[in-house]
Amino acid sequence: MRQAEEVTFGGSGLDRAADLRGDIPALAAALQAPGARSVVIWRGKPLVRGEAQADLLRLPLDHPLLAEARARPVLLGREAGAVVLAHDISCWEPEAPPGEGFLDQSVQVHPLAPEGARFVELRALLMALSPRDAELAATAKAILGWHDSHGFCARCGHASEVMMAGWQRVCPACGTHHFPRTDPVVIMLVTRGNSCLLGRSHGWPEGMFSCLAGFVEPGETMEAAVRREVMEETGVPVGAVRYMATQPWPWPSSLMMGCHAEALDTALTIDPVEIEAARWVSREELAQAFAGDHPEIKPARKGAIAHFLLRAWLADRLD
Repeated sequence: MRQAEEVTFGGSGLDRAADLRGDIPALAAALQAPGARSVVIWRGKPLVRGEAQADLLRLPLDHPLLAEARARPVLLGREAGAVVLAHDISCWEPEAPPGEGFLDQSVQVHPLAPEGARFVELRALLMALSPRDAELAATAKAILGWHDSHGFCARCGHASEVMMAGWQRVCPACGTHHFPRTDPVVIMLVTRGNSCLLGRSHGWPEGMFSCLAGFVEPGETMEAAVRREVMEETGVPVGAVRYMATQPWPWPSSLMMGCHAEALDTALTIDPVEIEAARWVSREELAQAFAGDHPEIKPARKGAIAHFLLRAWLADRLD
């Protein structure tokens, strides 16, 4: 798909500096260079400044805020020849606790942070960050989240140790190497004629509808996962399936594989455990929803791959 790299969190061309991860002398020298910087994450929220156009802050490595990190930083990559790290200060307890629900709209301001800086839920920044800032923030959130939930060896249960500048964990007891986890997910633009199939999950904001989606199971192809998930959730049989685009989705660490699927029928049999509702929506209705004029439907959030796929279908750009 020609527009595939327009999707949020992808396509910035970040140099991930894999050559430095195992080269301790070179990495040490890079950390001492004057341009070395770090992004800061608090419980999955990046430190940013600005609103409509937010900037992901990169702090110098001697900034006092970084001293509150609870573990060694992770190497994210290089920008203009200088390394960029990620520090996790999730042990900090702010006065303003995080919010709850689909979108955490609370912000937290650390007393040592630069003026105007605040921790913001990444989901609220989908359209506010530049492609590079979005990729760095998503990578930092995903890999720090992996470290937070994978501190022990899955083979023997012993505490593992961080290696390769944060891109591996190694068990000192049994020697097993563990690598960052990414979970494959299919998300489907299901169409038949002039209509597409949209669904909504339990707990979503009122009126919000999106493309159907689900995790790929072990031993399953992407195409088979599309057909299975659509059938399980809505009872609709699917024929041809083709890949469209991918999106790294750090909630906590998925790779959304966007597909176009052609439905063979329109009869719906909803599984109420899987989804709350589903409906066929015409192009005209979807255009009305995108314009904010539909009385019952709010489209997927801008920045999400579902919004990207639906917008491409409306514009007849599924090529």
